[in-house]
Amino acid sequence: MKIVYLHQYFSTPKMNLGGIRSYEMAKRLVAWGHEVHVVTSDTSGAATNEQNTDWVETDENGVHVHWLPVPYHNSMGFAQRVKAFLRFAAAAARKAASIDGDLVFATSTPLTIALPGVWAAKRRKRPMVFEVRDLWPEIPIAIGALKSKPVIMAAQWLERFSYRNSAAVIALSPGMRDGVTKVGYPDNRITIIPNAADLDLFDVPEDAGRAFRQRYPWLQDRPMVLYGGTFGFMNGVSYLPKLAAEVMPINPDIRFVAIGSGAEKDQVRKTASELGVLDKNFFIIERVNKEEMPAIHKAADVVTSLFIDLPEMRANSANKFFDGLASGTPVAINYGGWHADLLREANAGLLLDPRDLAGSAKSLAGHLEDRSWLEQAGKNARELAKSQFARDDLARRLEGVLTDVLEREAA
Repeated sequence: MKIVYLHQYFSTPKMNLGGIRSYEMAKRLVAWGHEVHVVTSDTSGAATNEQNTDWVETDENGVHVHWLPVPYHNSMGFAQRVKAFLRFAAAAARKAASIDGDLVFATSTPLTIALPGVWAAKRRKRPMVFEVRDLWPEIPIAIGALKSKPVIMAAQWLERFSYRNSAAVIALSPGMRDGVTKVGYPDNRITIIPNAADLDLFDVPEDAGRAFRQRYPWLQDRPMVLYGGTFGFMNGVSYLPKLAAEVMPINPDIRFVAIGSGAEKDQVRKTASELGVLDKNFFIIERVNKEEMPAIHKAADVVTSLFIDLPEMRANSANKFFDGLASGTPVAINYGGWHADLLREANAGLLLDPRDLAGSAKSLAGHLEDRSWLEQAGKNARELAKSQFARDDLARRLEGVLTDVLEREAA
């Protein structure tokens, strides 16, 4: 197959901490004999340069990546984000239509990625497969980012338009599948392919974790709780310094380490400072690239995946959750849903109550003192990653969906 792969925020392991699902999937498709052209944006100038305003093509492990400079960052307001989405959508439609592929594969977010996807597919008379990474527009409506009735109606129209023009839909969780069927898309054309565990990437020696620990006098051999990801509004990372404040009187040696960037980072730092835990038992490290994260996971005793207390977020398929599993580290989460069910059934982590910080602190501190639990839960996490979320297996599932669509179109 020759696949035109549309993803506005494509990232590689060498770039700053971010999701690498599209890179890992595309890399495997190329290794299995397919030709993949990714159409994406360069938000920071890392792939292009500050002066360039046109498309630049790079080779990323055999994947043809077409980058268009479109500034974007987590602290942008809603109107600025929409402007960036639409600017990319217009340019990406022309670029994708210029590539004569066998099919178009468009992955959200944002949902506006469907616009260039449908345009290119129609122009080339090729099928489109659409991947749903978030429940959109349900989440922005739930948090009040979309308020006016006309805007909400337009977003809901775009959602229906995306599915109506898709030969197949891929959902990243059971909840996302249910969200797609709710608007009338046939269930038999939806495949669940969740985020994956990159087992090889996180298979690093113990020495790598020790080396990270020894870099910081405040860490050394103390218990470590890790958050590695975006400091965005939806992530609710301020929960972590609040938890650290509750843990402090129970066990002041426990270290909470937060790594990443985002619009809420200054607020997280301010919260930690006001609670008296900043640089005492709560530490912020500047963002790192994905290649550095396995060593940091190896250093951690518990890895966290966090969200604000919002029911719509329970269908999420957070990368950091699967990174924790891949590293063989117990995962602690503060939300319900299918992730909670997985941890409970596999005994691979810990469920923290978002509304009971004192109880969560006591539970976390107690589990960190139980070395036998930490060891067994870590083994269970790695086994869960291998049995259900190995990247190779899920990439084969994606390949199967794309192949089936082409065969169905040809019949």
